[in-house]
Amino acid sequence: MTWFVKEGSIVREIWGKADTILFIFAGASAEFAVNKSVDWLYFTGKLPADPLGRLFSTVAYARKIVFSEQEAAMKAIDQITAIHQEVENRRGAKIPDWAYRDVLFMLIDYSIRSYELLEKKLTKHEKAEVFETFYQVGARMRIAGLPENFVEWEEMRRQHLNNNLAESAFSIDLYKQYQKHLGLARYLLLKEVQAEIVPGKVHQMLSLRKVSALTAILPAYKFLRVFGMHHTMRNVILPEKYKAEIAALDIR
Repeated sequence: MTWFVKEGSIVREIWGKADTILFIFAGASAEFAVNKSVDWLYFTGKLPADPLGRLFSTVAYARKIVFSEQEAAMKAIDQITAIHQEVENRRGAKIPDWAYRDVLFMLIDYSIRSYELLEKKLTKHEKAEVFETFYQVGARMRIAGLPENFVEWEEMRRQHLNNNLAESAFSIDLYKQYQKHLGLARYLLLKEVQAEIVPGKVHQMLSLRKVSALTAILPAYKFLRVFGMHHTMRNVILPEKYKAEIAALDIR
């Protein structure tokens, strides 16, 4: 059997832990808010109506790709393409290639940032593995203008951050929805994670705290993970409605 992501890959390790995945989407949720294409996320109304539900929907597709054999992964990617094409047809416009690239770039960047924040620094080879996985996703989706290697991606990522971000009414509304669906305490925690993980440009645009309280919390959390006690702390923080789904993100 040929796997889309080979067994033993760092990508499987990153996407096999609930903590890392939650951090990936905490970062992406910040950057989505100031991305110039955020209006596409509002077109169907699904994101503002249920941001947490959309998170788990996106996770389900990403996990299906990462942990599937080659043919099943290709079908999952084709399904994602078809969903986007349906939205384009309904709106009578095409999602720009740079917007598709931005989403892939977020998955690459926040996969690396989250793992390094929670676990350890990645080697150049491991970072290249992360890039290659999502490059294959983008290639299957026929996204134009993809970088060919990790070094090219780093430069293009910097360009995208400089050119494709803008504050808008959607930025303000999306954060209102985050607070509404998370509650104040969890919303403030989300912003602490975002302050720790997002690139400088996003950090500045969202006026996130310069020093995150997470800096003090993370060492204690990592200590609890050694003894398998971090689930208790995580369950206190997370919404009751999603505890089972989040626990299921851990691949044992």
